[in-house]
Amino acid sequence: MNHRQRHLLFTPGPLTTRESVRRAMMVDLGSREEAFLEVVKAVRSGLLEVAGTKPGAGFEAVPVQGSGTFAIEAALGSLIPADARLLVPVNGAYGRRIALIAERLGIQTEIMENGETSPLDCRALQTRLAATPGITHIAAVHCETSTGMLNPVAEIGRLARDSGARFLVDAMSSFGGIPIELEASGIDALVSSANKCLEGVPGLAFAIVRRTVLEHSEGVARSVSLDLFDQWKTLEETGQFRFTPPTHVILALRQALSELATEGGVPARAGRYLGLQRRLVSGTRDLGLREVLPADLQSPIITAFHSPKDSRFSFPTFHRLLAERNLIIYPGKLADTPGFRIGTIGALDSGDIDRLLAGIRETLEELRVPLPLES
Repeated sequence: MNHRQRHLLFTPGPLTTRESVRRAMMVDLGSREEAFLEVVKAVRSGLLEVAGTKPGAGFEAVPVQGSGTFAIEAALGSLIPADARLLVPVNGAYGRRIALIAERLGIQTEIMENGETSPLDCRALQTRLAATPGITHIAAVHCETSTGMLNPVAEIGRLARDSGARFLVDAMSSFGGIPIELEASGIDALVSSANKCLEGVPGLAFAIVRRTVLEHSEGVARSVSLDLFDQWKTLEETGQFRFTPPTHVILALRQALSELATEGGVPARAGRYLGLQRRLVSGTRDLGLREVLPADLQSPIITAFHSPKDSRFSFPTFHRLLAERNLIIYPGKLADTPGFRIGTIGALDSGDIDRLLAGIRETLEELRVPLPLES
């Protein structure tokens, strides 16, 4: 790795972090010390604040050790009882992952496929709900990072509420970077992690759950370590995690939450991300690269691009040459569309986007791909 330049991650997480967030981890605290318990309390309260609520207002923040997928499995396995029936509208890899986890847990699961380049179809969902009595839960992805698609969770939540179903939202790549209204969107449980738009580091995920839903979930969990009810109950009674928490990661998240507030909260961060994404797209279009999604469906979180059709283009080589410049992007995740993805979240600024654009131009020229690319 070339350390002469700042290492930049243009991914949906882990992502580029501030030095102050990394520095916050350079403290060793015991997991049962009062000082650490105060940090945990502050983080739980801070997560609720980002969600637009506060302690005692009807929702609870329950942290879970591990990646975001751990918290998704914890929410599905802890909040959906054995006799329930789950509907998962899917338009990408992360919706399919929800369905896979639910099926593995033995939950009766129905999948509503929508295609990878269209938002979840609320009319079709309404029809499906009307034709399928007995659906008790709906789980959907807010920002489907296979493409960067932003799904209409408020509309889906309204349909869930009207049908009497509980609504679970995977907000892994959007929480902290796109405003989400829990009550207005009919959300009963939202799952995310520290290392996405909150700009913390990997190792801690969390669920923000309606308190009444949590209270009725005792004994539902299919797992000991991923039991949200027991985790919440223990935190409420003792302030402690049941099992060893990632202390350094939690310290970093406290710092990251403080910096989010200083930036101006979710609206300000959303504005910064949108500016970065627009700058990226403007520059890549000048090179002839084209996005997979139309602008009206695109989130500011991550953008999927078609691979150049030129035979001299190879994504593995393209990725390696960018990485040699300390610029890290992601491969594509669409089933039938060759491409790659570029994230615009994290501790990035417009200069970082310009550096990436220059690196892309240099790399394509090194590959002898003529610019601008042909459509």
